[in-house]
Amino acid sequence: MALRASCLCQGVALDIDGPVRDMLFCHCSMCRKAHGTAFRARGRVNTKDLRWVRGEGLVRYYESSPGEYRGFCSVCGSNIFTKFAARPQEVGLALGILDDDPGGRPTCHVFVGSKAPWYDIADSLPQHDAFPPGWKAAEPKK
Repeated sequence: MALRASCLCQGVALDIDGPVRDMLFCHCSMCRKAHGTAFRARGRVNTKDLRWVRGEGLVRYYESSPGEYRGFCSVCGSNIFTKFAARPQEVGLALGILDDDPGGRPTCHVFVGSKAPWYDIADSLPQHDAFPPGWKAAEPKK
């Protein structure tokens, strides 16, 4: 069964016909600013597993780093996903748009060296100053 995902105004809706993997919490300054919060909850999804239900034309893209395009709803501003020129086979999915439980859970915090000074991480998940060892970085960070 597909996972459903949508933006705040419901203008953008997607079905995801595959797993959401590599879920984590990113504390880098770009993710904090793009999401307006202490961190971004994100996962990876294969592009072939995304199916537009509606609103593909509402999504606008901002190139936040060379080859990294953050997609958001042009009506309500919800962050949808990040596309990568170097990795077109996958997107970085903003977990907050999921309407259904993906089954997995974030496994770590990354880029904690640039986390918001006013936020204290209070869970027991591993914390990394960059991506975890062995991670194939799809997103360049500042």
